[in-house]
Amino acid sequence: MNLQYSGEERIPVSPDVVWAFVTDPDKVGHCMPEVIDVTVQDPTHVEAVVQVAVGPVRGKFKLKVELQPDPARRRIDLKISGGGFGSAVDMTAGADVVDAGDGTTILKWSGQAVARGPVAAVGGRVLDAQAQKLITQAFGNVRQQLSLAT
Repeated sequence: MNLQYSGEERIPVSPDVVWAFVTDPDKVGHCMPEVIDVTVQDPTHVEAVVQVAVGPVRGKFKLKVELQPDPARRRIDLKISGGGFGSAVDMTAGADVVDAGDGTTILKWSGQAVARGPVAAVGGRVLDAQAQKLITQAFGNVRQQLSLAT
């Protein structure tokens, strides 16, 4: 099952501040919803344990996250893979850091998820809603963390 999402967040800080945040693996790891634990491997790799609840499927997923920054384009891409209890998920997400011209930044993001195993069998609408919520919340958490920093 392949699901795709997009959106944007307006963040009340400069693009330089946003870029520094979204390229920091520890900060990115802690923006994942329902995060239990984050372990930074190196400047572009982090492992996270998150609590997952999709219909009757509940438990912890261990995720590997790879940050792929492109400073010239002010774009960050993320590859996220992992799973738990016989299910697997592969997600890609990307965000463009766009200067809004007034000291604020627009984070234009998109993402897609592919799920396999019991979590995929739960049903399209339930899984689609959960995946969209997770991706939307993660970028919303970036906005919230940066808004608190001002």
